[in-house]
Amino acid sequence: MPTSTTPTPAPGHDRGGGMPRWLPRALMLALWIITAFGVALWLFLKLQNLIMLLLISLFLALALEPAVNWLHRHRWPRGPATGAVMLVVLTSAVVFFSLLGSMLVGQVLAFVSEIPAMVRAALGWVNATFDTSYSPTTLLNEISSVSGLVEQYATGIANNVWGAGTTLLVLLFNALTIALFTFYLCADGPRFRRVICSVLPPRTQSEVLRAWEIAVAKTGGYLYSRALLALICGAAHYVVLILLDIPFAFALALWIGVLSQFIPTVGTYIGGAVPVLVALLEGVWPAVWVLLFVIVYQQFENYLLQPRITAKTLDMHPAVAFGAVLAGVAILGAPGALLALPIGASLQAFLGVYIRRYEVAEHPLLSAEQKPVAAPGDVESEATDEAPREGERPRS
Repeated sequence: MPTSTTPTPAPGHDRGGGMPRWLPRALMLALWIITAFGVALWLFLKLQNLIMLLLISLFLALALEPAVNWLHRHRWPRGPATGAVMLVVLTSAVVFFSLLGSMLVGQVLAFVSEIPAMVRAALGWVNATFDTSYSPTTLLNEISSVSGLVEQYATGIANNVWGAGTTLLVLLFNALTIALFTFYLCADGPRFRRVICSVLPPRTQSEVLRAWEIAVAKTGGYLYSRALLALICGAAHYVVLILLDIPFAFALALWIGVLSQFIPTVGTYIGGAVPVLVALLEGVWPAVWVLLFVIVYQQFENYLLQPRITAKTLDMHPAVAFGAVLAGVAILGAPGALLALPIGASLQAFLGVYIRRYEVAEHPLLSAEQKPVAAPGDVESEATDEAPREGERPRS
């Protein structure tokens, strides 16, 4: 008689029809993954400020490292070389903001002192043009009442000196933290890279070092080329402002030089608007001459100067730079605007190195000067015109 055989249960299957053996382990694994993700998110939120400071310090170190390496090749120790480069950068920043602050305060005080005369002149023109009889005294009294409200608001701000002082201390602490991290990342750059490569396999080490080298060269080169362009731009505008006898010529030239180079696209217009407005206080024609020089110099820089200076570093398209700044502001806020350009420059360099490019076939849509493409009917008509039909006289 044939013997009946009992089917063997599948591995991991409970004979009693209960819970599978793998399910508790899967639930435990999912619980651990969710817990680890929650802890990582909690740490990121708590350490977000520190991560931001480290990111800013890293890119500042990448920007300073070419200058430090140049000094190190000329027998400077890395520590003193890093300190010297950081001191030059800090001094330049302090000079720029101090001159900008003095210009702003001076122009505001001059503008406030000219308000009564401007109001009387404007009212005289309105009364003469529209046959009205507005009184300058009444309007000045209303302006005085508005000034009283402004004084009350300023008094309220002054009463909150403690909050303003706390904010200032936080900003000072963040600046010192960034300076400290930047110094160590730049001075101990070779040691830092050796520590990172010590935990990576040899093939990955070469790729990491290659990417790091690209980031140092392109980030530093991009910022140094922009600094050189800002220096040339500021010097040219300084000479013109001196010739036109515009007040605060040095501060205005420094303002337009920095903003036009380090704020893409709109920086040129923002930087050029302030000298034009200041020149307008001296008269209409000085403002017109300043505006014309800003426009002419911008064309000279775009087509002649910038391609020669940025040929050996990295030239970002204005639209790409502007989009990178907007994306940086949307993701990281104000620090994102600072990091957008070096990150975009590095990413553009990575794409140029690691992405394979192919030869593009010729096509009318790919040429700068497009010629009109004839329709198929037009081609036939042209052929018909050139070759007359059999038995038909050729056209004269």
